Amino acid sequence: MPSLVVPEFAVSDWVKSRKFYCEILGFACLYDRPEEGFSYLSLDGAELMIDQIGEGRTFDDGHLPTEYPFGRGLNVQIQVEDIAPITSALVAAKIPLYLDVEDKWYRKDDSDVGNRQFVVADPDGYLLRFFQSLGSRGH
Repeated sequence: MPSLVVPEFAVSDWVKSRKFYCEILGFACLYDRPEEGFSYLSLDGAELMIDQIGEGRTFDDGHLPTEYPFGRGLNVQIQVEDIAPITSALVAAKIPLYLDVEDKWYRKDDSDVGNRQFVVADPDGYLLRFFQSLGSRGH
């Protein structure tokens, strides 16, 4: 079943972004339109799109990012089975984490849910928060 919400990131360099998402983070390209600088990507069921600014359909009218970092005020949470392969790939590529790996517990009603998580910025500065579930615990 496809994701019900699929963000589309306007990117400054589609080739560089596609390489980051697919070769480093491990996303699969479900399909792309290179002539438009567009890719539809998936990782463990999470889906997102990247789209080259100025190619294909570009939403402008004041909605395009104009300077780094893009996506200010937004971070996208992406659940994966295991964050370790992603963090290893980022270390190997010498890409710094925006927020180091942490185990964080969040209150949800009468219990806590745990995430092992980290945040990384993509080439345009979009913040990606990857997490794996640590389960839940009572108060």
